[in-house]
Amino acid sequence: MKRLSKKETKTVLEKLEKEFPDARAELDFTNPFELLIATILSAQCTDVRVNIITKVLFEKFKTPEDYIKLSAEELGSIIKSCGLYKTKSQNILATCNILIDRYDGKIPDTMEDLITLPGVGRKTANVVLSNAFNVPAIAVDTHVFRVSNRIGIANSNNVLDTERDLMDNIEREVWSKAHHLLIFHGRRICKARNPLCHICPVSEHCIYYKTEVNKKEGIK
Repeated sequence: MKRLSKKETKTVLEKLEKEFPDARAELDFTNPFELLIATILSAQCTDVRVNIITKVLFEKFKTPEDYIKLSAEELGSIIKSCGLYKTKSQNILATCNILIDRYDGKIPDTMEDLITLPGVGRKTANVVLSNAFNVPAIAVDTHVFRVSNRIGIANSNNVLDTERDLMDNIEREVWSKAHHLLIFHGRRICKARNPLCHICPVSEHCIYYKTEVNKKEGIK
């Protein structure tokens, strides 16, 4: 599958921005620490579910020092409904200890430092950098991966290469906005199993639509 040009990609993003002018982070947070915790919890879990959990969590626990008073079992009982709660609980507590020991309880603002924290990969780090520190970044979650490769903004079969494709094909100053636009599009129109191609604002540019959908409909 070929990749769209930078000009075509810009047009696609402009159309998506018209479709989703309110595209933004859908996790609820008030500071970088809350965003970090919420993003760790969001692995294989919906933002809606995470927001339900953090509404309770963030009222009681506001700093890394608050969390390390808990056992993994106690924290796990609070976040249980988000899935993978045992691993997430252990990662959050380990991360809080590192934040206290190395960073005076503050959240580091570089990719290199963030990915040393347990439970934090490039996706989570990019979410924090972009939304907490206004650093241009593209976090490749399941929606960004699917949508960008379907449309043709990227042409890769793994997350890291998709991130590189997107960074290459999109102007740096709109990386963060593009990230939100692709997520909104993926959640609302370009769904995993049944993409709503008939109402898609960018179908005329989409490589998936031109090949797979038209093929099914017998259109050359």
